[in-house]
Amino acid sequence: MSIHIGAEPGEIADTVLLPGDPLRAKWIADTFFENPVQYNSVRNMFGSTGTYNGQRVSVQGTGMGAPSIGIYAHELFEDFGVQKAIRVGTSGGLAPTKLRDVVIAMTSSTDSQINRRATNGLDFAPSADYELLEKAVAKARELEVRFHVGGIASGDLFYDTTDSLEQWKKLGILALEMETNQLYTLAARFGRKALSIVTVSDMMDGSGHTSSEERESGFANMVEIALAASR
Repeated sequence: MSIHIGAEPGEIADTVLLPGDPLRAKWIADTFFENPVQYNSVRNMFGSTGTYNGQRVSVQGTGMGAPSIGIYAHELFEDFGVQKAIRVGTSGGLAPTKLRDVVIAMTSSTDSQINRRATNGLDFAPSADYELLEKAVAKARELEVRFHVGGIASGDLFYDTTDSLEQWKKLGILALEMETNQLYTLAARFGRKALSIVTVSDMMDGSGHTSSEERESGFANMVEIALAASR
């Protein structure tokens, strides 16, 4: 029985979108789903199931950081049999990305020890499911949005005082966030498919940022790309 997700068996679809913000989860269900039904409000981490173009799909908030998404992804995979998990989140952009660009993550590096604990000390390089990634790229091209495909990094610290930012830039990392590495590692462990699609909500050099309202409900392109990838 799941500890953090108060759903009954069968209430969660095989495919789940995973925004960090629970209010974005609610917005996605209300905006994109037909006949959405909320199955979770434990800790106000909202989750709902509905249909999109005839396909049954769920959305579940995950909170911020690797430990938090790790709880929800683990329970979704183990307790509810979820087969496809697609993160739809925000990120800090590094050049050449620009504010509001979409980044589709092939891989996710990390400075977290969580990944090593999950692999018994190995430097495992988790990656996206190629089929999901290919469909996401096709939809992004169809929408004619500005997007990038490549590596991102999931950090432990939101307010990082080290020089790691410069190192990530040198290695060609496109965006920084806190969750994708853990999602990809858990998907590999459970033999499931995962993809992370993030929107640049802030530039890491301080040159631009979006409002909290836009971060909650202003990134429709990212959600459309994720829903197309899930089919």
